[in-house]
Amino acid sequence: MIDEQFRLEVLDWIAKDPDSDTASLLAKWLSENNEVELRKSFNGFLEFGTAGLRGPVRPGPSGMNRAVVGRTAAGISAFLISRGLSKVVIGRDARHGSAEFMQESAEILSGAGLDVYLLPRELPTPVLAFAVNEMKMDCGIMVTASHNPATDNGYKVYLGGNLDGVEYRGSQIIAPIDKEISKLISGIALPSPRGSNWKIVGEEVIHGYVSSCASGAKEASAQKIIYTAMHGVGTQTLLSVFQAANFSKPMLVEQQCEPDPDFPTVAFPNPEEPGAMDLAIKLAISQNGDLVIASDPDADRCAVAAQDSAGNWRTLRGDELGIILGHYISKTESVAGRTFATTIVSSSALAKIAKNCGADFQETLTGFKNLSKINNLAFGYEEAIGYCVNPSKVNDKDGISAALKIAQINSELIRRGSTLFAYLDEIWSEIGYHRTEQLSIRYEDVSEISRTISEVVANPPKQIAGLDVTSFEDLSRISPSTVGLRIRCGGNARIIIRPSGTEPKLKTYIEVIGEVSSADELVEQIKEDFKKLFASYS
Repeated sequence: MIDEQFRLEVLDWIAKDPDSDTASLLAKWLSENNEVELRKSFNGFLEFGTAGLRGPVRPGPSGMNRAVVGRTAAGISAFLISRGLSKVVIGRDARHGSAEFMQESAEILSGAGLDVYLLPRELPTPVLAFAVNEMKMDCGIMVTASHNPATDNGYKVYLGGNLDGVEYRGSQIIAPIDKEISKLISGIALPSPRGSNWKIVGEEVIHGYVSSCASGAKEASAQKIIYTAMHGVGTQTLLSVFQAANFSKPMLVEQQCEPDPDFPTVAFPNPEEPGAMDLAIKLAISQNGDLVIASDPDADRCAVAAQDSAGNWRTLRGDELGIILGHYISKTESVAGRTFATTIVSSSALAKIAKNCGADFQETLTGFKNLSKINNLAFGYEEAIGYCVNPSKVNDKDGISAALKIAQINSELIRRGSTLFAYLDEIWSEIGYHRTEQLSIRYEDVSEISRTISEVVANPPKQIAGLDVTSFEDLSRISPSTVGLRIRCGGNARIIIRPSGTEPKLKTYIEVIGEVSSADELVEQIKEDFKKLFASYS
């Protein structure tokens, strides 16, 4: 039997739930004494942080639902009002609940007296980031769970202008503002007033985004590009951008080109996951394609596959694509005195590219919320297939503009009888071969991730893949701090261990610099060593 105190807690939530469907489901579980499901829904309030909200769509304080979203919107309203800010634009993807969560947010924000604008339909996250700047908004909210499983949804929060000495310019919130908003959310007294006074963003803003992506792009040689939106919202916007730039129209993976919140053809709707791009590569082979481009479901990330020297199709690693984009930008744009940037888990190769072209270089903690705060950014990327190639217009990762840029590079390579992988070899001959690899381990219980990291800290390895460990850093003890470990073996091998910020995964990022065959072999040895190490803690 459910204890009385817990029963009263559930009943109180039901009484204040604005959604009759989620309230009814909780009431049903209560009448059935289904404590298992109720405990999943009442396992603490879904935490609001620098990534906003992200979690399973389910009733109760631990899930994404109208009640939780409404409280969050009320907390954001209180924050904006306290800072004398008033203008908010809201966008959404096509996931389960996204339309309802946008509506809930609009009602709460409007009820607080703010000026609220809604994007006219489901659109990519970069369009929302663009709209914050283009419309001179104080805040932007994007309802999306990006590349998470179909069961999830989320809530990204952007700010415009300068706040507390930080130039946001249409980028995601960072600490300590996330904690300030979280505190306000926890103090919300329900019910919050509701309004219905909002405006729909005009098509000219979407056209402005398309034009900003297409500006200056030129296709040197016709090409056959295969594109998959991974059941997300990228298709129409990407096609519009390619058309505006007068590029070859991409062929679509029909099974994945329309939004579908169930993501039926992929286990995880993330182009990084094994098998996620199989349908696109299969179509490329059958159509003798030149390039495969994939977006994640909200189209802020971009993945690419191409044929290697042996004629086999291979997906480029996030670092490889970042290095190609960075090198090309360093050769084709005026970057002297501007800044190239990447994160601590990404390849160190971009620093060498920046040095060679006279640009500055900065390394940040993981996440575009950090990269986007760099002034005078020329190009920024993170190895998790996030690329910022148009920072003056979209101060965030943007899978659409990155797709057009890589298509432009590929067209120039086709014209001179080359390929993306041959171009990579040219870059390696200039700066040395940098092999990177990621090892991800998924956990059912997130607490196991912290325990594993603590075990490694308590018993740090002395050797890895036969190499002596020369440096072992607990990144939580440096400034700026983050949860994770950085291990070096001499000057050529670097390993970083950290939890994913968006999924229940422990990630190990490996970089080895050296000759191709020996570096590749060493990366595989390091992966095997860490698989055994993590298994010993389970």
